[in-house]
Amino acid sequence: MNAEGTRVTSARTKLDRGRGALGPALELVHTGRAPTRAVLTAELGVTRATAGAVAAELEALGLIRVDSNPGAAAGSQGRPSHRLTVDDTGPVVLAAQVHSDGYRAALVGLGGRIVATAPGCQDIDADPAQVIGAVVDAGARLLAESGRRCAGAGLAVPSAVAEPEGTALNPLHLAWPPGAPVREIFAERVAAAGIEGPAFTGNDVNLAALAEHRHGAGRGAQHLLCVATGHRGVGGALVLDGRLHSGSSGLALEVGHLTVNPEGRPCHCGSRGCLDVETDPVAFLAEAGRTPGPEVSLLQQSRDLLREEYTDLAVRTAAEALVDRLGLGLAGLVNILNPDRIVLGGLHQALLAAAPERLRAVVADRSLWGRSGSVPILPSTLDHNSLVGAAELAWQPVLDDPLAAPAVPAGN
Repeated sequence: MNAEGTRVTSARTKLDRGRGALGPALELVHTGRAPTRAVLTAELGVTRATAGAVAAELEALGLIRVDSNPGAAAGSQGRPSHRLTVDDTGPVVLAAQVHSDGYRAALVGLGGRIVATAPGCQDIDADPAQVIGAVVDAGARLLAESGRRCAGAGLAVPSAVAEPEGTALNPLHLAWPPGAPVREIFAERVAAAGIEGPAFTGNDVNLAALAEHRHGAGRGAQHLLCVATGHRGVGGALVLDGRLHSGSSGLALEVGHLTVNPEGRPCHCGSRGCLDVETDPVAFLAEAGRTPGPEVSLLQQSRDLLREEYTDLAVRTAAEALVDRLGLGLAGLVNILNPDRIVLGGLHQALLAAAPERLRAVVADRSLWGRSGSVPILPSTLDHNSLVGAAELAWQPVLDDPLAAPAVPAGN
C-alpha cells in the first residue's frame, strides 16, 4: 500500500473509532458525567483530537453544545477545557404517565430536562385505550405547539409490564383488565397521532429508578434500590451497574407483596399485611383517622398531613407505624439484594423526611448488612421521575446510536 493509501486507511480508522464513541459520549453528556471535553477524553480513553471530533459531530447532529470559550474559574490555572452541555433547542421525546389518580404528558429533552407539560387529568377510564389515547393526544398538542423534533415516546404505567409482549399484568389500581396490551395500544396511538420515533412502555417505579440513577439521587450508585409509593400501592426497582434489572420477563422486584404486618390489611394479591397496603397513602390516611377528600390526590393529602399536622398525636403515631413497616420491608430487601444506596419516592420520601433516624434505625437493626455497614437511604430528587424515566426509554435508541436522532432541519 502506498503512502496515500495508508493515510486514507488511517483516517477511516479514526473516523470509525470516533463514530463508535458517539453513543458513549452522548450518554456521558446526557447524564452530566462529562461536563467538559477534558473529562470526556478521559472517560472515553481516547485522544483529545478524537474527543474533539466526537463532540463536534454530536453538536452537528443538534444534540449537544460545545462552548470553546468558557470562563476560567477563580484561582484556576491554564486554559479551561471546552464545556459540554445538551442542546436546549434539540429534539425531545414524548413522555406519558398513567396512575390511579390521573395522567400526565410532557416533552423531555436530553439531560432529563422537562421542556413542557400538559395539565394533568384526574379522569381515568376503565378502558386503557381511552386513557392512553387521551394522554397521547395531550402530548401531540404539546409537540405541535413546541415545533420541536421528536425522537420517540415512552409511557409509565402502575403495573408490572411483561416482556416481550408489553402487557400490563396487574393494573390493580386502574380497573384495567389484567394483561391489557398497553405497549401495542400506546404504539398505535402514537403512530396515529403522527408522532415520529419508536414507542416504549414500562413500570412506573422501574422508570423512576432509571431516572434517579441517571439524573438524580441515585447517580453514581452501582447497585441502586428504589422503593416508592405514589397514589396507591408500593413498587420497587433495582439498577445494577447502570442497567435496570427487570428479571427474565420484566417482572422483577414486585416488592409491594412483601409481608410486613401478618395481621394487617387484606391485600389485592390475596395475602394480608403486604407492603403494598400497609405503607401507601390509603393506609396512612386510615391509620391517622382521616377520611380522604376528592379535592387533591391521595398522595398530596398524605404529604400535606405530614407537613402541616405532624405534631398531632394521631398523625405522628400513624407515621411512625408506617415507618416501622417500611423499615422492616427495606431490611429484608437489603439482606437479599445488598444495595449500595436506597432511594425512596412518593409518600416514602415524605416519611423519611418526617422520621429519618427512626427509619434508618429500623433498617439497621433488622438487616445483617445494615448492622455491619449502614446503607445510605436518600429521598428522590427529581420531580416527575416516572415521566423522566419514560423519556429515558425513548432516548435509549439515540443514546445507543446518535446517528439515528431526528435530522436537524435544513438551514439550521
